[in-house]
Amino acid sequence: MRPRMKSLFLLTATALTLLTSATQAAERPNILFIFTDDHAFQSISAYGSKINETPNIDRLAREGMIFHRCYVPNSICGPVRAVIQTGKYSHQNGFLVNGNKFNGKQQTFPKLLQQAGYQTAVVGKWHLGEHMPPQGYDYSEVLIGQGPYYNPPMLKNGKRTKHIGYTTDIITDLALAWLQKTRDPQRPFMLMYQHKAPHRNWQPSPKHLHLYDDVTIPEPETLFDDYSGRGTPAKTQDMTIAKTMTDSDLKLVPPRNLTPEQREVWDAAYEPKNQAFRAANLTGKALVRWKYQRYIKDYLRCIASVDDNIGRMLDYLDTSGLAKNTMVIYSSDQGFYLGEHGWFDKRWMYEESLRTPLIVRWPGATKPGSVNRDIVSPLDFAETFLDVAGAPIPSDMQGHSLQPILRGNTPKNWRKSFYYHYYEFPGWHDVRRHYGVTNGRYKLIHFYEPDIDEWELYDLQSDPHELQSVYDTPQLAKVQSQLVAELARLRQALDVPAEDPPASLGGGKDNPNSVKIRQQKKPAPPQRQPERKSSP
Repeated sequence: MRPRMKSLFLLTATALTLLTSATQAAERPNILFIFTDDHAFQSISAYGSKINETPNIDRLAREGMIFHRCYVPNSICGPVRAVIQTGKYSHQNGFLVNGNKFNGKQQTFPKLLQQAGYQTAVVGKWHLGEHMPPQGYDYSEVLIGQGPYYNPPMLKNGKRTKHIGYTTDIITDLALAWLQKTRDPQRPFMLMYQHKAPHRNWQPSPKHLHLYDDVTIPEPETLFDDYSGRGTPAKTQDMTIAKTMTDSDLKLVPPRNLTPEQREVWDAAYEPKNQAFRAANLTGKALVRWKYQRYIKDYLRCIASVDDNIGRMLDYLDTSGLAKNTMVIYSSDQGFYLGEHGWFDKRWMYEESLRTPLIVRWPGATKPGSVNRDIVSPLDFAETFLDVAGAPIPSDMQGHSLQPILRGNTPKNWRKSFYYHYYEFPGWHDVRRHYGVTNGRYKLIHFYEPDIDEWELYDLQSDPHELQSVYDTPQLAKVQSQLVAELARLRQALDVPAEDPPASLGGGKDNPNSVKIRQQKKPAPPQRQPERKSSP
């Protein structure tokens, strides 16, 4: 081929490649996954919050679909993140408790998206171990471990970096910088934009330190729950506002990593209030109420920063023209207790920690303002991302693509029940190991340990706060039998081992205690009891 003809051929081929890439990018949606840590659905006004407003998250709900039954398979930070990466339950992906190291060499959805031509990035909280950089990402800049609220060190493609400022703002700055300056506009992208907030210990930004100062936040009905209607686990936990919170949680001592300028602003906000608290010398319920107000206000201040920054991101999508072809997902790694049952934290299969927020805006596919009550899960996210990208979904993934639901067509064979399993005991907050099944109306839970073998059953319609277990009551004998059978079916279908894997003790095979695997007893059939006569 003559040089001039060869040059013309190469130019034409390059132009065709660019045109093809641009066409594919236009046809396949970009994916923006916005993820927070410990964001309770009851602190989002789109979910009916009575304690705060989240205008930018609400905007996504108005312009997309809000899900009311998004259930997590294991209510704790790292394991849910591993579920999202793999589309598999904890016992299948190997990350059962915080402290495990994620096996980044296994099959994950970002690797599969890369193979499908997507450019991938993750910014913010990773929390799957620092033993290796996130795998399957063209760019990563992630917090080290939990990461601090101020001045975070981070790992940029595996190399340590340092930032000064408020972490929620910094994570947004980095995500926007990647979108504006680094990404390839000829390729569709998948960006995981993941916040630390509102994780413990809830340090607000300078901008929001005085938010809610003159407001009394309504208390939950069950703030002073006595756990009389439940078994041993609820009575022996260590996650109460009354007893578990530390001086650091309550801001009676300042953070240690602030710059002098940040410390001055912090002290001006908290010290006058702390002095008034010490002078009051509160005790009993009055002290619990003060702790609740301090906790919930700081928590909601962190939410306010998240919502502000989501607004920044949505504004950029609008001004750049990306909004038209970008699926935006908002979710959190699990639900959280905002004083319900006197608690903070998560872990339980009870509703506040089982349910997590999920809102999806997908222009041209999802009807604005739509509401969904199907049982969905973060287990479904990987499959959904692959499906909308036109990539095949591996058969060993255990969730299902949400694409038909997002288009308003729930499949007839969509799941009607959901399996849950929590492993981290002994561990933080002393929440006992348990597994169970829910169909959205009824919930069966099995707490299992060598020293404990207890079952609980709840009717969420008559007892939405789950205050009174009705396990082994004659009126629900049939329901109980059905749930016992369904639990057994799901454990078999999901290939749940009869014994907890050694990694559930936090140290894997190298843990000297790993031989003490908790033997799980088979679900017991309901026992019919004689009808009790009502009291006169």
